[in-house]
Amino acid sequence: MSITATELKLNLAKYLLLSETEDVYITKNGKIISKLTNPFQNRVDTAESLFGILSEDITLEEAKKERLNKI
Repeated sequence: MSITATELKLNLAKYLLLSETEDVYITKNGKIISKLTNPFQNRVDTAESLFGILSEDITLEEAKKERLNKI
């Protein structure tokens, strides 16, 4: 999403909330000058990409043993 600096000033709270889920680019005179982003978004994306890798019937101990055997 792209907004002007003036729009950001007028609705800061709204765009802070939006930046939790998507990048918000701030423009001034038609040029991007800044970006609001969630600093933890990369971690969330990485964690979500790992869901479903292990079968549901495996225990934590079995998963740890399997991981150690691969190293």
